[in-house]
Amino acid sequence: MKDTVNISSLHDYLLSMLNLLLDYSPKLIAALLLFFVGGYAIRFVNNVSRKLLIKREVEPTLVEFLCNVIFWGLRIVLIIAVISKLGIESSSFVAILGAAGLAVGLSLQGSLSNFAGGILIILFKPFKLGDTILAQGVEGTVIDIQIFVTQLQTDNNQIIFIPNGSLSNNTIINFSGKDTRRTDIPMNLSYETSIPKAKELILAVVEQNPNILANPKPAIVVRELNDSGVKIAIRAWVKTPLYAATHTQILESCLSTFEQNNIKIQPYLLTDNKQSNG
Repeated sequence: MKDTVNISSLHDYLLSMLNLLLDYSPKLIAALLLFFVGGYAIRFVNNVSRKLLIKREVEPTLVEFLCNVIFWGLRIVLIIAVISKLGIESSSFVAILGAAGLAVGLSLQGSLSNFAGGILIILFKPFKLGDTILAQGVEGTVIDIQIFVTQLQTDNNQIIFIPNGSLSNNTIINFSGKDTRRTDIPMNLSYETSIPKAKELILAVVEQNPNILANPKPAIVVRELNDSGVKIAIRAWVKTPLYAATHTQILESCLSTFEQNNIKIQPYLLTDNKQSNG
């Protein structure tokens, strides 16, 4: 008798499961079909978006980021649609996602700031790969622009990582922003020196340098009369990539010329440096 009751209960359970499966099979089939078709459509949209962005010569970093945003954004929409097809209430699922997103956002405020800064840098392009910049007290060549950080390589081959949040919100000096750049080489000469003669000798040195551009014309100007001497500046234009080498060449040539003509270079006094910095 007991065996008969167990068999009857098992039969009823299997029958109810079969009815449940028959009831939900259309929804399950529709959900699976939506999942696979939606996945194919997402890949198609992602590939088309990538090709369009590359065709418009968008920054590679921005291309990868936008494609990832499109991919995962559509994936989330697809998952919500599939859940709805199965008959599950999607509003509660969306609320859970919103709460999780808020919690993650609050815990990653610094990272989100760097993320937003990276987007601004990529969109507005204050500098590009290969540019030499001065930012956050660091000077170097840009070797990589990522979503969260920018990498600089210094002259002594050090790699500097600067968070994009602070980088985008502070002053950036881009030394490579223009094709040409003006030198501003200061020198402090003795009051005993004939300034017209010194300017003539320096101008000759500058004009003999093959890297100096003829237009705009180079100039030697008196900038300041201080306690230690006469402060002059050498202003000449060069191609930006040749700036550092030309700067050194002019200094070496001027030193040799001064030695030959008995022109003394005066050291800056501490008070002069304070006035200059102020």
